[in-house]
Amino acid sequence: MKASFIALCFLLVSVQAAFAQANQANATAASPTNAEQEIIDLSKEKWLWMAERKVDALNALFHDEAVFVHMGGTMSKEQELGVIETGRIQYKQADIQEVSVRFIESTAILLNRIRLVAVVGGNEVVNPFMVTEVYVKQNGAWKLGSLSFTRLMGP
Repeated sequence: MKASFIALCFLLVSVQAAFAQANQANATAASPTNAEQEIIDLSKEKWLWMAERKVDALNALFHDEAVFVHMGGTMSKEQELGVIETGRIQYKQADIQEVSVRFIESTAILLNRIRLVAVVGGNEVVNPFMVTEVYVKQNGAWKLGSLSFTRLMGP
């Protein structure tokens, strides 16, 4: 009897904690701050520039020391711009499914869960990714310091 009572109490506390976390996550996701929205909008614009091969706009956005991590390796700013410009990877469409932003002083870390449609080596591929974007603020402007793709195993 005592064990059943303890189990029931534990279950009630667990359910309350789960609802509290869900409500907190929904409240955060529903109303980003102005600073968060600025980074979210910049990221969305970056995806469009990548799809449209707007290398000049990307060159201005990417920090000179930026790093890019793909499934096949890492690239510098110049290498990433070259891949985009030549179409070796053509970013056709990034369907953003979830987004979150965190700040550490003058650094913003954005996480995007996306479904990416791209053309790689002449073949269209569709992959689910968690994309980590790191932005640093320099002289009042945000610069992308890192873009990292992690392929998700689930749907």
